[in-house]
Amino acid sequence: MQKRFVQPGRPAGATTFDAELAQAFGAAVRALRTERGIAQETLAHLAGVERSHLGKVERGEHQPTLSLIFKIAGALECSTAMLMSEAESQLAAAAQP
Repeated sequence: MQKRFVQPGRPAGATTFDAELAQAFGAAVRALRTERGIAQETLAHLAGVERSHLGKVERGEHQPTLSLIFKIAGALECSTAMLMSEAESQLAAAAQP
């Protein structure tokens, strides 16, 4: 009997990136940021991330990690639940015909 080697990590070609969710989350971050009158660069500084990375999150080009969601929520002075609720609202609005 031949030994089978198990590769660590995801199978080749597998991805966890969901563009629709990333765009909805980014739109939520942008909406809350502009509502509070905070510049993108200022929010990035408060969250401790690069401005270019935050811009990619807002445009839905990057899907944030859990730790980044907490950092952004803290910088926006809101709860993660409120941030995710806004993302759900953005997702529902995008689904409307």
